[in-house]
Amino acid sequence: MHEVLPRSSWSRAFYVGICRSYWSLKDVIFLHRSHQPSTINHRHVDRRPIILILSALGRLLLLFLYCPKKSKQQRDNDASGTSGSGDHNNNNNNDGISHTSKQQKGRRNKNAANVVSCLFSTKAPIESDNEAIIQEEIATSNETSTNNARTRKHQKKNKHQNNTTITYPPPPDSSTFPSWSYTPRPFFEFEILHQSTKSAARVGRIHTPHGTIDTPGYVAVATNAALKGVDIRDADTVGQQLIFCNTYHLLLQPGTEVVEGAGGLHKFMNRKNGPLITDSGGFQVFSLAYGSVHEELSTGGELKKRGGDKKGSLHVTGGKGGKPPVKVTEEGAIFRSYRDGKSFLLTPESTVQAQKCFGADIIIPLDELPPYHIDRNVLINSVERTHRWEARSLKEHLKDVKEQAMYCVIHGGLDRELRKKSVDYLTSLPFDGYAIGGSLGKNSKELLELLEWMMPMLNEEKDGVNRRNKPRHLLGIADEPSILGAVTRGIDTLDSRSPRPCIHLTFHSFIYCCTLQSCYPTRLSRHGTLLSREGKIHIKSGKYSRQYGIPIDSECACSTCQQYDRSYMWHLFKAKEPVFMTLATIHNLQYMNDLMAQQRQLILENKI
Repeated sequence: MHEVLPRSSWSRAFYVGICRSYWSLKDVIFLHRSHQPSTINHRHVDRRPIILILSALGRLLLLFLYCPKKSKQQRDNDASGTSGSGDHNNNNNNDGISHTSKQQKGRRNKNAANVVSCLFSTKAPIESDNEAIIQEEIATSNETSTNNARTRKHQKKNKHQNNTTITYPPPPDSSTFPSWSYTPRPFFEFEILHQSTKSAARVGRIHTPHGTIDTPGYVAVATNAALKGVDIRDADTVGQQLIFCNTYHLLLQPGTEVVEGAGGLHKFMNRKNGPLITDSGGFQVFSLAYGSVHEELSTGGELKKRGGDKKGSLHVTGGKGGKPPVKVTEEGAIFRSYRDGKSFLLTPESTVQAQKCFGADIIIPLDELPPYHIDRNVLINSVERTHRWEARSLKEHLKDVKEQAMYCVIHGGLDRELRKKSVDYLTSLPFDGYAIGGSLGKNSKELLELLEWMMPMLNEEKDGVNRRNKPRHLLGIADEPSILGAVTRGIDTLDSRSPRPCIHLTFHSFIYCCTLQSCYPTRLSRHGTLLSREGKIHIKSGKYSRQYGIPIDSECACSTCQQYDRSYMWHLFKAKEPVFMTLATIHNLQYMNDLMAQQRQLILENKI
């Protein structure tokens, strides 16, 4: 027990003593701070801090007493042993290694551990009869720890090698789908009424089981199966035809069982004569990682909360407690609910099954939404995975169609090679329409340039498939400047479904990517921006306080413009009256539907 320790063991023993003393002193500080001045009894001072201080100092003193310094002869022996060890590394015939063999080093480390345990353990000193047994247990424990560490390192290395060598099969080709799936659907039909001679714009009608959609048309977003601030009947009154509902939010609240028990969304919302479209929930899931598109663009692709992953990766961290909010696997996307933190696995099959329960007229397959700033290799893998997911979604859909149409989602970002690859593959499958998604650019110029290049491919006839005869939906872009540009390039319907957008944007400062504007124009109305043929009206401005008798838009036929003037609307907004949101939303919805009706008329007259 009192054997002189080698230098390395001395260092370890001293380190342990310092650590034990530190924690003792920390306890002193805690005990001292825990006594408020008003509660201290000066006649009976608590002596525990003094005892802990003496205990810490005593431990350091015992450390030096039980571990005497080495003699000169022992230091010389250690020096010669070290030299022998170094020679042994270079020459296997050297005999001067006996003093520093692995066995002797292990014994010295055991002795050091015993000395330290005697000094700082609250139990009685180790008996000499049990010393050998205890030393053997310590040696076994050290060996086990070393083996476990090596095993973990080996497993980590194998995992890294496996990740770099995993290859997935290509998505299934068109021959793997049943032949009947390529025949037109009797319950879903798209007819082209007029093709403009000046541009690629066209006027058409989409016939669904719950009503007709005139195209080009604006799609309002009812995130939780409800439009913010207005009743569905108000939306029907202003001519709103197609309404978008978000699968992600409906999965979390109220859940598929509740909606299915009500007979589907049409009965649940009491909108039996109006068509509905639901998405896969993928966009909202991937927004958990990157935030809004504005945040992703303004931070150059960095996450909202850095978790250590590299820029451009879709396997991200930054969730609550250091857990990743989204984890992408070949099976699907694992995300955590923003309501209660529970984990959900969203797969191509499960999202289709959920949309079957909702019963919307048009449904969307699961796709992976990459950010604007992304490495090309990561984007390639994302597009390929999206193709596999969409093919799986389509196969699940064809098991029980239920009078629902499914649109594919064309991806590829701004990479034209990947966009063409996505168009060629997805249009070869028996989808009922084409949705354009993914990253569409950081400004209006990039969006329109992409559409200008890509839309002619959707007018081609290839492998017996006439792409022109199917409707086209632009996901997430429904602000006025983008509408005017997208319609002339052949887009039929547009929506806006971003969860956290930028608002009050002008045409020249408009920043967006796929799904940047949020529920435009209903969100604009909630923030005091009213749309008019004269331009946007920011009603909070004091200049509208005395505009008596002047409606928001003199040409608007909505109930708000017919009954109230700008002065009263200014007052409601400044007073934060809830009725302002209802009146403003009714007007903005009317304006958007009037705008689309105007565009259809201009196309019929070949003016655009």
